[in-house]
Amino acid sequence: MRPLIHLALLAVFLQIPRIPSAQTIEAEKFTPAIEDNSMFVEEAYNQEDRIVQHISNLVFLPVNEDNIYYSFTQEWPAFGLKHQLSYTLQYYSFGNVNVSGFGDIYLNYRYQLSYKENFVACSPRLSLIIPTGNHAKRLGDGSWGLQFNLPVSKRWTNQFINHFNLGTTYYFKVKQEEIGFSRSMTSYFGGISSIWLLSEKFNLMLECMSYFIANPDYENKVDYVNENIIAPAFRYAFDIKNLQIVPGISVPFSLSKESGNDIGIFFYLSFEHPY
Repeated sequence: MRPLIHLALLAVFLQIPRIPSAQTIEAEKFTPAIEDNSMFVEEAYNQEDRIVQHISNLVFLPVNEDNIYYSFTQEWPAFGLKHQLSYTLQYYSFGNVNVSGFGDIYLNYRYQLSYKENFVACSPRLSLIIPTGNHAKRLGDGSWGLQFNLPVSKRWTNQFINHFNLGTTYYFKVKQEEIGFSRSMTSYFGGISSIWLLSEKFNLMLECMSYFIANPDYENKVDYVNENIIAPAFRYAFDIKNLQIVPGISVPFSLSKESGNDIGIFFYLSFEHPY
């Protein structure tokens, strides 16, 4: 099934409400909500001044194999809400081939282009990819790279929020000597998430991502693999004085014509506090 059809079905399934009129927007004041704790789809909300966030993701995909992916991201505001700096560390364990180790490091900068209650939030991100993963063991792509993502968020009502992503990943020079491959590669991704705010602390989520992943091919050509992720999830926020803890669980369904369909489990944990 094509990615655009996935997104259309997702929108119909959740019955996203109509856009309110200008008079309704001006009059409505939304209640507090969990804003920056999605799992697959990036939100368009930067960290507030002097608030730091620590995010851990643990993924088992597929669940019938011993393949584990773990990532840790730490987000810091830089001179207020407009600018945000962060880094992402990755660890892989492929039990089926007995390979494990750290992957590439991402250094991220995000700019809060727009953010105002009742209006669209937009926060473009640019990441530098440092090739620290062992390329020979398939723990990294063995090339410096850049990733750009455009997250857009919109809260429609007290009960519904949507997040949209559109991005690309560019590697300067990927090498695979065994097939004579040495050139740049570009992959693409996009997604949408819908958040149902059952309460201020408890949310139901449905996220959908589509990836067009570049793979080295013979004769210095690039082949593309399409993978689609549909992930129902929930999250809950605990407030302990100035510390907010948000755990979450997702069950991602991976749909791919090339590699088949799989099901996994995704554990999310965030700590957010002043400094």
